[in-house]
Amino acid sequence: MAISAFDLFTVGIGPSSSHTVGPMRAAYQFAAKLVAEESGTRLIDSLAGLRVDLYGSLAATGRGHGTFTAVLLGLEGFQPHLILPEQVDERIADIEAGKPLRVCAELGHRKDIQYGVPDMIQHPLTVLARHTNGMKFQALAENGGVLLEETYFSIGGGFIVKEGEEDAPANEIEEDLKQVPYPFRTAVELLGHCRDTGLSISEIMMANEETFRSKEEIREGLLHIWQVMEDCKDSALKRDGILPGGLKVRRRAPEWHEKLRKEDKDRDPKYWQEWVNLVALAVNEENATGGRVVTAPTNGAAGIIPAVGFYATHYSPGISWATKEDKQDVVVKYLLASAAIGVLYKEQASISGAEVGCQGEVGSASSMAAGGLAEILGGTPAQVENAAEIAMEHNLGLTCDPIGGLVQVPCIERNAIAASKAINAAKMALMGDGDHRVSLDEVIITMRETGKDMSDKYKETAMGGLAVNVVEC
Repeated sequence: MAISAFDLFTVGIGPSSSHTVGPMRAAYQFAAKLVAEESGTRLIDSLAGLRVDLYGSLAATGRGHGTFTAVLLGLEGFQPHLILPEQVDERIADIEAGKPLRVCAELGHRKDIQYGVPDMIQHPLTVLARHTNGMKFQALAENGGVLLEETYFSIGGGFIVKEGEEDAPANEIEEDLKQVPYPFRTAVELLGHCRDTGLSISEIMMANEETFRSKEEIREGLLHIWQVMEDCKDSALKRDGILPGGLKVRRRAPEWHEKLRKEDKDRDPKYWQEWVNLVALAVNEENATGGRVVTAPTNGAAGIIPAVGFYATHYSPGISWATKEDKQDVVVKYLLASAAIGVLYKEQASISGAEVGCQGEVGSASSMAAGGLAEILGGTPAQVENAAEIAMEHNLGLTCDPIGGLVQVPCIERNAIAASKAINAAKMALMGDGDHRVSLDEVIITMRETGKDMSDKYKETAMGGLAVNVVEC
């Protein structure tokens, strides 16, 4: 399929796009089939029980990533981009208290089933062929017979595929790409369009988006995405105390914010990095809380694009802020260019930490942000490509080894470090003329191959690295 900016930037709840958002979407799709009417009947009317099997990384780190509760909420008919944190808290409290699961309640066809987290079957050492994030749903009749069975895979960034439908025929893919005026899967193709048309990378992405939405809808949608990022940061700045999950990680964003407000009353440029660090930490602390975030392109890397965007909208010389529209124009351009880079990672490699390690999450986000920043600072398409390449080149081999399976350590600080890398990569690229030795396509392929070679211990299983070498409590 032709990947949209709105596929890469989606609103959901924390702490993980692949382990929380994806499973909720899969469970919702399964629930929707239970209420679909066929020949005047619905499967929900005969439903008497459920069976959910979780495989690989979903089972290994699902508890810390909110996978189990996300599945239950999806079965009730909740969707990640619509559910509010207070609804999550209310429903989980009821489920933990032993109250029945309200299957399909949000879809208008409630059936109460006594089913909860302890009933899920976990297979942490079993990896299904398609992807390590596998889940199988079964709807059971009164006699134990299977009414409906489906297997889904959460492949990163909240994207899901159903078994048997994940590999579209080549001719179907080509037909889909023909819908957009400037189809691309590689940086070479993207730069070719820019060269042939004289358009920038963000303008190429905008033209493709206009195949499916009006320019006004695209602009409104991207500004909504940006506002959710801003709201996420602001929410975190109001929360004190300890992050949930048992690691006893202290929230730092409110304290850092207060300190910065006292030290930097006039927004002195020398404090730019402290503010970038703050934004990245704030967003990822909110994500760790299970708050409302934007996958960018994943939840584990959600703080990087907002943090670099904060730098762009507060510390970028040569950009006009005469009106509110000026700032909005820059935000839209930044997100479009970042999304174009993200398309390359989705098409050629992966953004799933469970598949290629954290290089696929934090590395991809850093690369996207670097490209987006280079674009709004006036970079040529070649300089934008160079910025994205530099950022990923220096995130290659990054492991995904969260302590306790929680998206906290090292994930939160890692976002701040990667945001600074993105800014530096953009500055380095803009100092050159766009001509460079290593291409973005080459570094993306290298990331993919590195991920294949990486031990499963370092791919979101909590079986290696910091996850086993740091005492949890």
